[in-house]
This record gives sequence, structure tokens and C-alpha cells, in this order.
Amino acid sequence: MTTTPNALSVLKGMYAAEAEYLAAGGPGEAAFAPLAPFFSPAVVLHQADSLPYGGIWRGHEGMERFFAAMSDTWGVFDMVEQSFLSETSPLVVLTHVHARARATGRELDFPILQTITVEDGRITEVRPFYWDTAAIAAACTNYHSADDRLPRS
Repeated sequence: MTTTPNALSVLKGMYAAEAEYLAAGGPGEAAFAPLAPFFSPAVVLHQADSLPYGGIWRGHEGMERFFAAMSDTWGVFDMVEQSFLSETSPLVVLTHVHARARATGRELDFPILQTITVEDGRITEVRPFYWDTAAIAAACTNYHSADDRLPRS
């Protein structure tokens, strides 16, 4: 008889695999294969449309494309501190992030709250909630803010 891992151990395993994937060079350099077992083939990731990598990402191919889009956006994306606010699905994770945008070199520190659904030992849905998507979009573009359409000089 095999047992299905609990939701929290699945998530912590995925974060460890993600760290190894990124340390090995991430998209275009490292294989996505070590991450794939943590995600259902039908996984759905919902990112706010206003983000540079916004939209809905589906399946393993979608997750692989998402990681590439994140890598294109951020030169640094460090998960500085994580608090697991629940231990059963849906998991709730509060993450403090330090990031540096590739396009502008601007650095940000911000929180992300995520709900992560795990079924049968695999992540099936991820919904990240960013504190200020406008600040993130502005840091990644040549604008002062999301409402300011005049380029920086």
C-alpha cells in the first residue's frame, strides 16, 4: 500500500526542486523534469494580468513557459522568508521576495500570498496574490509607475 504525501510535504519538495532548478541555470539551461512530478499534468497557475508574466498557465508546458517568462523578467527573485499558514490543501503561503528586474535593474522587496491546491500528491492550482502589481510592473518597465505613460529619462 502506497501513501500519498501530505500537501505541505509536496509543496516543500517542490520549493526545494525549484531552488535546484534555478541554481542549475533555470529555463534554457536546466531540465524541467525534476519539477514535473510535483505538478499535476492539468495544473493551472493564475497570475495577475497586469504582471509582465500575467495570465493563466496550464499543464507542464505552461509551467515551463511560466518559469521562462519569470526568468526573462527577473535577474534575481529570492524567496527570502516563507511562512506556511496552513498545512492542508489548499495551502496558504506568505512569501517575502527580494527581486531585481532584468530590464531596468530596479530592486523590490514585496510579499506574495499564495493559495496552492494539492490533490493526490500533486499541485493542481496556484493563485498568487501580490501586494502591489503596479509597483512590480513599473519596476520592470521604463515608466515611473503603472499610471505614468511617460518614459523615464
